[in-house]
Amino acid sequence: MTSSPAPFRIVFAIYPGMTHLDFTGPHQFLSRTPNSEVVVASPAGGAVDADGLTFANTKALAGVEACDLICVPGGVVATKMAQDAAFVGEIRRLGLQAKYITSVCTGSLILGAAGLLKGKRAACHWAWRDMLPLFGAIVGEGRVVRDGNVITGGGVTAGIDFALTVLAEIAGEDTAKAIQLGLEYAPAPPFNSGRPELAPPEVLARYQAAMQKLMPTRVAEAEAAAKMMRSPLAS
Repeated sequence: MTSSPAPFRIVFAIYPGMTHLDFTGPHQFLSRTPNSEVVVASPAGGAVDADGLTFANTKALAGVEACDLICVPGGVVATKMAQDAAFVGEIRRLGLQAKYITSVCTGSLILGAAGLLKGKRAACHWAWRDMLPLFGAIVGEGRVVRDGNVITGGGVTAGIDFALTVLAEIAGEDTAKAIQLGLEYAPAPPFNSGRPELAPPEVLARYQAAMQKLMPTRVAEAEAAAKMMRSPLAS
């Protein structure tokens, strides 16, 4: 009797303060991957609060032995999490043995802090992507960027395009299209202002003014995380 192949194991490494759509968008799609197992893990396990929602019963990341694909979502606290040596260490451990290393939005900064993006092209939310070179990564401006076994999505909603790209890779394009159809993903936004090059100048200026209040702290956190990555003790 021929045994069936082991399920393709997908691990979402989530954390308090993440942007939940970075996680829930891809999760909705990737959880429908044929012959797959999806594990949601976090630094301590248990409940994880994110943007007003609480995700319960997550597994402790240290208890996950291995995976075929690891995905790290982003969030405003991503640069802070990038300095969490224990969390970043678990991301590195799983990433080094995974078939695919992936992220959405500023999750790529955490991958970078784990030393998984050196010399790799990667996507990030457009407002944060200039931090990628701190970790030896090359900025990719696409909504989804692939470099070898590293597949990264841009900001937040790009996570769905990212998930479809991954689905086509691991399950075939026809399966990806069928899942897209079943979830009626046919974006037709009421405004064409979702990228800086598309947004009206006044809208872009307003957003950038708001971000300027946050960025000095975020850049300092990213620089500290990059320094930790380069430390001889960080291996």
